[in-house]
Amino acid sequence: MTVLMQVSGLSVALGGRPVLDGVDLSVLPGWTAIVGPNGAGKSTLLRTLAGLQVPQAGTVELQGRSVHRMHVVERARHLAWLAQQGHTTGELTVRETVGLGRIAQLGLLGTPGPADAAVVAQAMALTECAEWAQRRLQQLSGGERQRVLLARALATEAPLLLLDEPTTHLDAPHQVALARLFDHLARDSVQPRSIVTVLHDLPIALRADRVIVLAAGRVVTQGAPFEAGVRRALEEVFQGAIRIEVDARGRSRVELALDEPQA
Repeated sequence: MTVLMQVSGLSVALGGRPVLDGVDLSVLPGWTAIVGPNGAGKSTLLRTLAGLQVPQAGTVELQGRSVHRMHVVERARHLAWLAQQGHTTGELTVRETVGLGRIAQLGLLGTPGPADAAVVAQAMALTECAEWAQRRLQQLSGGERQRVLLARALATEAPLLLLDEPTTHLDAPHQVALARLFDHLARDSVQPRSIVTVLHDLPIALRADRVIVLAAGRVVTQGAPFEAGVRRALEEVFQGAIRIEVDARGRSRVELALDEPQA
C-alpha cells in the first residue's frame, strides 16, 4: 500500500522536556487514529506532522518530501490542520470562516469564484453547519464552532487532514456523524482524503482503518484495530482500565473495566 507520510526517528523536546522519543510510523491512505493516555505526546506528534513543530531529530516526509522544508503555502495545499482548540474570529460569519479554507488553493490575493462557493457549500453540508451560514461564530456553541472549523479544513481540499480531537464539544449524535464522515471521506470515489485524528474517544478511534498507540512519547504499536497486538497494547497503556473485544463482524468494541476484580 502507498505510504503517504513517513516518520523516522522523530524526537521533540518542549521546554527542555522530551515529549517524543524516536518515533517511527507510516501514514497510509484511509483513516488513522492516534490514541494513548494523557501526556503521551499525541498533540505534539500531530503538530510535528503538520510542520508546525520543528523536531530536534528525525524527519517527516510527505510523499518523499520534507514537510518542514515545504513553503507554508505549498504545505497548505497538501495538508490541512485542525487544532484541538481552533482559533476563530467571532465577528466572521460561518460562511466567511469556512471560506478561509479556500486560501490554500487561491492564495491571499485570489478571488473566489462559483467553483469555490460550491466547495464551501459542500463542506458546510458535510459537517451539518449550512443552516448557520449567516450567523457569527460568537453566537455558536463550542460544538457548533468545532463543526465550522472542520468545514474550513475540508474546504481546503487538501488530500491529507490532520485533526486534533475533532470530537471535542460534540454530543453523541454528532460524534457518530463525524466518524461516519471520516469513513466516507476516506472512501470517496471522486476525491478520497487521508485522515489522521488524535482521539480520546476510543469507541470512535477503533472505527478507524489503522490505530497508532502512543505512550510516553513512543509508538507502542500500529495496525488495524482488530489485531490482537493493537488490542493488547491499548489495554496495557491504559493500565487495564479498559477491555477490548472483537464482535462477530470483526469490529473491536471497548468498555471500561468497572467491575471489581475477583479474589
